[in-house]
Amino acid sequence: MKLLRPLLVFLGLILAWQAAVVATGAPHYILPAPVRVAGALAEHWREILGHGAVTAAEILLGLLLGVLLGCTTALIIAGVRPARRWLLPVLVISQAIPVFALAPVLVLWLGYGLASKVAMATLIIYFPVTAAFYDGLRRTEPGWLDLARTMNGTGLKTLWRIRIPAALPALSSGLRVATAVAPIGAIVGEWVGSSAGLGYMMLQANARMQIDLMFAALFALALLAVGLYAAVDAALKRALPWQAEDGRALD
Repeated sequence: MKLLRPLLVFLGLILAWQAAVVATGAPHYILPAPVRVAGALAEHWREILGHGAVTAAEILLGLLLGVLLGCTTALIIAGVRPARRWLLPVLVISQAIPVFALAPVLVLWLGYGLASKVAMATLIIYFPVTAAFYDGLRRTEPGWLDLARTMNGTGLKTLWRIRIPAALPALSSGLRVATAVAPIGAIVGEWVGSSAGLGYMMLQANARMQIDLMFAALFALALLAVGLYAAVDAALKRALPWQAEDGRALD
């Protein structure tokens, strides 16, 4: 039943796509039919797979670095009061600058290779992870903290045994958001300047008027993003079994 629902949604989207092609009468170089895109996938699957592997590596590395940096920053802000006064304004100001505007600068500094795309994905992931984890840390149940102080618990032990476990549900929400937006950073970086990746492939196919191939690369990107999100969501559910589906703690 779990697999049936996504399959029905997928088939519904394909039918809606085909209906839009028939209803609008759009030429194939504007809106190719699903059959043409499937043909492009079958013909160029090796090329799509190779570029998809590059994009997947950029997303995964960016996700790893963004989560590590975000969690570290949240712990510093929550645990070190002087650092909080300096880092919180910087964190807020950093969001005033559109991340996409930094893509040309990152490509200029880090080159057309993997590093600039990973940096772009890291930047776009960093804020939701930091904000969610810090929010969870500062919203720890006051009664638990009072109990820890009563039992002479040190700040480090209280952080490790009470505040971090209490903040894990909030962190899991931040991780889901980060996983959903991670492909955006990698693809924007590839559009600005790259020599490989699904974003690069889409630009090249569009320039050559191979619109069916461009849609095939877009379809592969969607599968990659959905698969990554499903994997992270399943891992978080396994790691936090006490968190119910609706976000409320299990009794």
